[in-house]
Amino acid sequence: MTDDIDQLCRSLRLRRIPEVLDRELRLAEKQAPSYEAFLARLLREEHHEQADRRLQYRIRQARLPEQWTLESFPFEKQPGVNATQIRQLAELDFVPRAENIVFIGETGRGKTGLATGIVVKALENGYRARFIKAQDLFDEMYASLADRSTRRFLNHLVRFDVLYVDELSYLNLKPEQSNIFFRLMDERYARKPTIITTNLEFELWYKLLGNKDMVDALLSRLRHRCHTIRIDGPSLRDPTG
Repeated sequence: MTDDIDQLCRSLRLRRIPEVLDRELRLAEKQAPSYEAFLARLLREEHHEQADRRLQYRIRQARLPEQWTLESFPFEKQPGVNATQIRQLAELDFVPRAENIVFIGETGRGKTGLATGIVVKALENGYRARFIKAQDLFDEMYASLADRSTRRFLNHLVRFDVLYVDELSYLNLKPEQSNIFFRLMDERYARKPTIITTNLEFELWYKLLGNKDMVDALLSRLRHRCHTIRIDGPSLRDPTG
């Protein structure tokens, strides 16, 4: 590769072509492809490289603790899960429709693995997503009050195509935290989907969040366009399973 080509690739931020150009030139000497075919091969290599870099960036931005996939989920060990329903959700029609997903079940039933697998599918298909533990979410909400950054924090979360709140359970919440959570769900309502995993049935959210009228309004929005998946099967963490 000449210095001129190298400089042009740098200027155009083409990283893959310099890596494969010598190889492709040697192949071209043997196979004598058309100019169009040769150029297409180079551009295809660059396209795949850039697509992979964008995916890795979205994965880092999502902050997933682990990259579980639906392909590796042990559906055969969890009869409480409808595999067909999960694979249908993985088609991602729920994203443009702004339909929420709520997984309800006891600890160890596979809620986080399934939710994460769906989020990974969304990331692979170009959507931006964000994972956050419920405890961390409410902590950050409360901290935002001190420096008056609540609006900025909400704007940050609202913009994600898919927001995933993990392990919504009994927490010690102040009214201000419940109010900010309601604002978050209200601003995402009918615009962007939210995935929630929880061990609390909806009627128990009143005890968690406190204000009955507010919880009524929140659940009305959350459940209006929602896939509620209850997992009643065995624990996947049972060593005898």
